[in-house]
Amino acid sequence: MDYKNILISCIGAFLCMFLIAYLNTIDEKNIWLIPPFGASLVLVMAVHDSPLAKARNVFFGHILSAFSGVLVYYFLGDSSLSIALGLSLAVLLMIVTNTIHPPAGANPVIAIMGAESFEFVIMPVGIGAAFIVIFAFLYNKTMKRS
Repeated sequence: MDYKNILISCIGAFLCMFLIAYLNTIDEKNIWLIPPFGASLVLVMAVHDSPLAKARNVFFGHILSAFSGVLVYYFLGDSSLSIALGLSLAVLLMIVTNTIHPPAGANPVIAIMGAESFEFVIMPVGIGAAFIVIFAFLYNKTMKRS
């Protein structure tokens, strides 16, 4: 086992989640923290070299999935059918655009059950995903990880 790499991964996940959670507490008008971000941090820190942890996958996977949920909610409202349709649309878009990011699969469920508007795609999803991507890039470069 590479204990140094494990420690670097854990510290990076801690720091990024702390910053997002902190921003969530100081800005009551905007929600910064959504549960899928925790799963995204596992990928970008623990298996940073995985195709699923690529910057474009993290960012666009979250954006497309959130958009899918909001779009389906806009037309169909909240129902079992709309949740399943929102998720399947997200999977389709991630496959077609080659931006598969499994944690993003939770976004349509959140968007539909939370009756979210299109603003949800920008904040917290887009801004939060961009924050994770930028943090992971800078942290991994600083720690001399590829």
